[in-house]
Amino acid sequence: MKIARFTEGGRTRLGIVDTDSGEIIDVGTADPSLPTDVGVVLAAGSIDSVAGTAASAPRLALNAVKLEAPIAQPPTFLAIGLNYADHIAESGMDKPKAPIVFNKQVTCVVGPGDGVEVPTVAPDWIDYEGELGIVIGTRCRNVSIADAPSVVAGYLIVNDVSVRDWQRATPTMTMGKSWDTHGPIGPWLVTADEIGDPHALGIRTWVDGDLRQDASTKQMITNCWELIAHLSTAFTLLPGTIIATGTPAGVGFVMDPPRCMKPGSTVRIEIDKLGFLENPVIAQP
Repeated sequence: MKIARFTEGGRTRLGIVDTDSGEIIDVGTADPSLPTDVGVVLAAGSIDSVAGTAASAPRLALNAVKLEAPIAQPPTFLAIGLNYADHIAESGMDKPKAPIVFNKQVTCVVGPGDGVEVPTVAPDWIDYEGELGIVIGTRCRNVSIADAPSVVAGYLIVNDVSVRDWQRATPTMTMGKSWDTHGPIGPWLVTADEIGDPHALGIRTWVDGDLRQDASTKQMITNCWELIAHLSTAFTLLPGTIIATGTPAGVGFVMDPPRCMKPGSTVRIEIDKLGFLENPVIAQP
């Protein structure tokens, strides 16, 4: 299933996306008791109820609705740094001995088509990072590598927008990774059964039509299952938690000259089987 959160006619609700027909099945109208957020559905353990009303639900043209962030405010938004060897090389860094983990504040989340703001106080080093996002479906702790697939609800696309000068100003990266609007996610949650192996997906990022990143998730240093096992050793993972798994080579700040984002730019990230996530870059209001 591709579960979307969308707004139409002044109401936000859940839908199931049918990419073959270009339609969204309006299960939120068919069953008004459904939550309007995928994260709430996961926390309630009621993901099966989303599909339960699909047969009787009305259909809308996908291009006639406004897609929103599938999870409006995840309980936790975790991200992994330096998880692709080619990105480590282009950054001039050493391979980490253990996964580099940081938080993105959950207020950074926006959805497809929403503006990514260039901060007034940091206008020059706003960078993109196309990433595969894991969404946790089950409250869990001390998950083994073998059991890790069983706690995953699905996957989505993440743009780990980064304010590079703020990111590099301190040993921790939270301030440089958490500005409001700097966590685009979407376009929907694709359930794990539709993806199969998450380590065999092409990932590509364009800025203004220029292909900047072109890689595969098979190039991750620490894979999805290992990341879940590592993180859950220390703390409980909650339903709706997002884990952004790192970015491959091709980010803007390492180019000569640097090619970071400016107001007026458009960033498009595609991942096989997940669709695409596209956002305009705007000046901070």
